Amino acid sequence: MDERLKKQLDFALEIDKEKNIFRQTHLSGHGRNENDAEHAWHMAIMAYLLKEYSNEPVDIGKVMLMCLIHDIVEIDAGDTYAYDAENLKTQKAREDAAKERIFSILPEEQKDELIKLFDEFDEFKTAESKFAHAMDNLQPLILNNSNGGGDWREHGVTAEQVYGRQSKTKLGSERLYEVIDRIIKENIVKGNIKPV
Repeated sequence: MDERLKKQLDFALEIDKEKNIFRQTHLSGHGRNENDAEHAWHMAIMAYLLKEYSNEPVDIGKVMLMCLIHDIVEIDAGDTYAYDAENLKTQKAREDAAKERIFSILPEEQKDELIKLFDEFDEFKTAESKFAHAMDNLQPLILNNSNGGGDWREHGVTAEQVYGRQSKTKLGSERLYEVIDRIIKENIVKGNIKPV
């Protein structure tokens, strides 16, 4: 086997570890905790289905690839819960180290291409990155809502925290933010999210 193909297959096997990184969010219908690979797959499909609601025209293939790779770094860095203020402080440093190690498995030009795409997602400046972030926020929210808000209740999440995280969604899709706002308000009334 030539060296290029070996690197590509090694990377393909390495990213399989993403299936072992479990998130705080549960699968719909009160299922088990979802893993990072399931989250990324779900986001990518949602991006394709909901592309018409992006605030700006997007290259949907690019958005979908962003969705698929954005949490690969958690193989090393671990999942950082969206409302864990303490671990959020070190998240970037952990993920930067993981990004370098994991993407370095690839041939150099593929490493550079995926790191550039990962960084574009992280920097949150392009239409594609904003829409991908909207999916990253919407996906766990609809799962949590489908489970009666259990994850928010379990962690004592406040409306201020949820709105803080979801504020970026509006930059990617004002229409989807309207749906999110309604879901949040319903869960405040139900007592699943603590009022501000």
